[in-house]
Amino acid sequence: MDQEEEIKYFVRVRDTDLDGTKQVQIALTGINGVGRHAARIIAQQANVDSHAILGLMPDEEVERIREAVENYTATVPTWMLNRPVDIYTGKPRHLMASEVPLTLEEDINIMRKIRSYRGIRHETGQKVRGQRTKSTGRTGTTVGVKRKKN
Repeated sequence: MDQEEEIKYFVRVRDTDLDGTKQVQIALTGINGVGRHAARIIAQQANVDSHAILGLMPDEEVERIREAVENYTATVPTWMLNRPVDIYTGKPRHLMASEVPLTLEEDINIMRKIRSYRGIRHETGQKVRGQRTKSTGRTGTTVGVKRKKN
């Protein structure tokens, strides 16, 4: 850097403040639903250097990143999406930012409503994915191992 450049410490993309001091591919993982692989693909689609510092980029490159994030679902194959079949529309989607926790809560409520095994386990606060519960996952006033009195 020959000249003194002003760094933007926060860059807003998809309702998320990203760290401007990090590389593009690392900063994009700050968006919920975007991992390292998806971040690298977004940088490629936006035609930006994935190793460049996000806060030092010009505004037009940041705008290209925003557009690439918005168009991610349409440009990648369905096996790369985190929701290949949406239960309401039947179309592929990729959930990002605030959509992720809202959709998770919605899915859990649907499981509770139809009284599926997983939904009942969620309701009672027990483990859902088949883990053992004899010794772990205890809540409340559960007593541990009892010793024999002398």
